[in-house]
Amino acid sequence: MPERGQPLAGKTLIMSGGSRGIGLEIAKRVAADGANITLIAKTDRPHPKLPGTIHTAAAEIERAGGTVLKVVGDIRNDDVVAGAVEETVRRFGGIDLVLNNASAIDLSPTDSLPMKTYDLMQDINCRGSFALSKFSIPALRKSAAAGRDPHVLTMSPPLNLDPRWAGYALGYTIAKYGMSLITLGLAAELRADGIAVDSLWPRTIIATAAIRNRPGGAERAATARTPGICADAAYLVFTTPSQEATGNFYLDDEVLAAHGITELDRYRAIPGDGPLTPDLFL
Repeated sequence: MPERGQPLAGKTLIMSGGSRGIGLEIAKRVAADGANITLIAKTDRPHPKLPGTIHTAAAEIERAGGTVLKVVGDIRNDDVVAGAVEETVRRFGGIDLVLNNASAIDLSPTDSLPMKTYDLMQDINCRGSFALSKFSIPALRKSAAAGRDPHVLTMSPPLNLDPRWAGYALGYTIAKYGMSLITLGLAAELRADGIAVDSLWPRTIIATAAIRNRPGGAERAATARTPGICADAAYLVFTTPSQEATGNFYLDDEVLAAHGITELDRYRAIPGDGPLTPDLFL
């Protein structure tokens, strides 16, 4: 049984991505309870511009208190995803939590977006989330039957049909809204099974390495929050009874406010009181 104050102790999370950024922070927050974490990630060797590999991430997660299964592979490969699910069940006895975190981004307008990049975003963002969720369903059903409050959480925005977003970056919008449609559909499909399916999105831009490395990254970081706000929000979703939290498109600060956390200055990437930059799709 989980220790008091550690509701995720002994539970198992399988996630896509997680070598760095928001995914890694969520994994560490879950690991602090003593959870098991399966990481599916491609970054086996250091990236020339981005810090972190699956190996450094696993070490951080273990230091936070978790037990890690590393799966070096591509979320676009069905055999990799199905194999990761099977190995997770063998190693840890089941799956209670799924985090669809891996995502590719290119904000180019339609006429300049290479079709190869369009396909990459569709395959990682939408298809990858569909595949990991799909292959995990049998284990999640067993988790529900055992009363372990299973959750699928996808890092994707609320569905917003304001044409502003599709008109701004159509390829990326299609890929991210595809992830959100998975939440909408699976929540309805799996409700009777007692499996919660939700999405989570940050209210503001998040100061990840990808943001900092872009031109003007230092200035953008001054109007951003840290990945910790998403990690704390995800943890609160994961620790909510599955019958009480499904079919939602959560914003990180709304989740915190619902739990009485309204002082958010600690999440600012750079201390100050200036305006924060809203994230896309809001």
